[in-house]
Amino acid sequence: MSAELVKVTINGQELQVEKGARLIDVCRENGYSIPSFCYYADLALQASCRMCLVRVEKMPKLQTSCTITCTDGMAVTTQSEEIEKAQRGMVEFLLANHPLDCPVCDRGGECELQEMVFDWGNLEERFTERKNYAPEKFLSPIVANDPQRCILCKRCTRVCDEWMGEDAIEAGGRGAHTVIGTYGGWLNCSQCGNCIEVCPTGTLLDATYRHQTRPWELSRTTSTCSFCSDGCQFSVGSRRGEVMRVVARDRYVNGHNGEFLCIKGRFAHPFVNHEERLRTPLVRYKKGGRLVPTTWEEAVRFASEKLKEVIAAHGGGSVGVVGSPRLTNESNWAMLKFAREVLGTDKYTATEAFSLVPFFENLSAPIATHRDIRRAKTIVLIGGEPEELQPLTGRAVRQAVRNDGAKLLIINSTPIRLKQQAAQFIHVRPGSEDAAVLALASPGDAEAAARKLGVEPDEIAKASQLISETAGDVVVLFGGELGAEAQAALARIPSAFGEREGRRFLLHPLPLFNNSVGVHDLGLMSGAYNPLDILDAAGGDVRAMYVAGSFLPAHLEGREDAPSRLDLLVVQELFLTETAEAADVVFPAASFAEVDGTFTNNGGLVQRVRQSIPPVHQSKPDWAITAQLASALGRDLGFQMSSSNIFLEIARGVPAYEGLRYPLLKDETKPVQVKHAQASGGEGASFIGALREAVGSLDETAEKTTGTPPVGHELFKLGVLTSKVPQFHLLAAGNPEPESVLISPLYQITIDPTRRRGAAAGD
Repeated sequence: MSAELVKVTINGQELQVEKGARLIDVCRENGYSIPSFCYYADLALQASCRMCLVRVEKMPKLQTSCTITCTDGMAVTTQSEEIEKAQRGMVEFLLANHPLDCPVCDRGGECELQEMVFDWGNLEERFTERKNYAPEKFLSPIVANDPQRCILCKRCTRVCDEWMGEDAIEAGGRGAHTVIGTYGGWLNCSQCGNCIEVCPTGTLLDATYRHQTRPWELSRTTSTCSFCSDGCQFSVGSRRGEVMRVVARDRYVNGHNGEFLCIKGRFAHPFVNHEERLRTPLVRYKKGGRLVPTTWEEAVRFASEKLKEVIAAHGGGSVGVVGSPRLTNESNWAMLKFAREVLGTDKYTATEAFSLVPFFENLSAPIATHRDIRRAKTIVLIGGEPEELQPLTGRAVRQAVRNDGAKLLIINSTPIRLKQQAAQFIHVRPGSEDAAVLALASPGDAEAAARKLGVEPDEIAKASQLISETAGDVVVLFGGELGAEAQAALARIPSAFGEREGRRFLLHPLPLFNNSVGVHDLGLMSGAYNPLDILDAAGGDVRAMYVAGSFLPAHLEGREDAPSRLDLLVVQELFLTETAEAADVVFPAASFAEVDGTFTNNGGLVQRVRQSIPPVHQSKPDWAITAQLASALGRDLGFQMSSSNIFLEIARGVPAYEGLRYPLLKDETKPVQVKHAQASGGEGASFIGALREAVGSLDETAEKTTGTPPVGHELFKLGVLTSKVPQFHLLAAGNPEPESVLISPLYQITIDPTRRRGAAAGD
């Protein structure tokens, strides 16, 4: 239904705008610049800075345009001597206690207050009293604070509340002595840094980046995060081949995440230039020997000759190929093409945490983007913990509930933090989430499913009613707890609730890695999702394995000796991981900051990854390594050393990507969603029957998990990449408070993995 339009006159220009649109947004969209500090389009109104003043005809006083909505016949003036005088007066008040330290402030060159004063010039300063002064301090290992620069816009406090639901930072004091601070003086939260991002001045600062360089010295490259499956867009700031910082400020990039990033996306980039990065290829010339640094030519020669020996003795099917959900689509396509066309093997997969193949094979509704989640009327979350594992998804859910009144239904074995926003939280037994899908998809099985879940049948009935009565979008999210039968049934869930005017079902998986959806789209996950299962397939005839990245700890659990059973293990990695240490050949791979390509996020958005620095040391893009190895085996993959050519092949070979090209992906403000095929028809009873059988074997005696997990229990875990950041070690150790917040915690606290925050400190 089209929106109602009204006529609004701005500075004498008549405009047709949507009724109820916010005046400040309408003015800016039509080229009329209006200054503001506290206003932020995706936050609740504050109206405290009084900078966005306009004159509205027939209103006796100047009005804040952020609080005015457009009505028919409204006449507005945005620029006049009266308005400028009022705005200059407000800035004079803001500068009354503001220090004149732009030359040493990390926000110099990016400060909104500085820009406004520079634009106006000749700003009168009549205050002669001494300025309030407070020393710079640390609020956490991640966040530094210079309180005297604060203009009390309270963007940071609103972001912490509305986006993160943590309320970890707040304003304290009165009048001119009001300051932004934390409860108890130390910031115990998810350390997302969004308060730093939205701060218009240098009040809140990135403690990992401060005093390193100036903004105008950085080369900025728009790229995509390489951690979770949300696929946030950000700007990589680099200088002289080194990544200096990552930000998501909308002046540089305006992706589907806006200015939102989590702690990993914003602060975990130091691994790119870390001293432990692999510098040269490594070769183990005999079993039991050590890895020896060598040249690319020698390493490729050795690997290709050993592969030829294995193929000659056992055939191409004796080689397993393992891609990675952390690599670009282009690199995974190269691995897939290498397996099919060079080796002729069907033993390929990716180092994924869990398979989504049953879900995509039976998909009967569109995939929900984060914007769809944000505007949904009902959100159903089955399993998962998005606030820790997919933070942007968690933010979208939280804001949909808090800002727009969406109804949230959570079915989980753990009382996750999002339950605070839930209209209904169904606390189930661990491992019984499949029964929840059965109860929703087949009402006749609800009573039996409730016994498996450990809940009362009326809880299931209430949940079904909530979904059935929805007028608008219903978004169903699910985590890795669901088995294959439950995924298939969930993918067909719209048919279980039938047609209803005005209601639309959307589905949203919650895989763990940045390109998990991409490896499923390309077909890498068509076999076993645990790559070590390949060793046991077809009588255990796999004698060699070519791996991009590393096996997950879960893959190696109980199979620690599996790599040693191989005649040859070839690995391409950034660091000497456990998998790389077991390899016979190790190729140094390039990181996300050193390659071009694409990732596909959990909303099906295909997003560009752009090279911001040259490959460090002797590393190469993963797809280039694969192409070089294929060439040594006598086969040209035809990539012509161009990632865009590989993506062209993907667009021609994968139906969901048909017609896509790099130029179509250049504008991050208009992300492109892949066209996943949707199943139609089919015997719904067969899906329910298989699920009913799987649910029948579930345990009915398991004890429920009690207690909400602490903030950061997943975000702060030390992995291969995050362990290269000193601040993550402090956070993983319990975020102990230093003796003095005036000195960096890194200088006061020994980074000791065994150190933990004591009970007396509030753990």
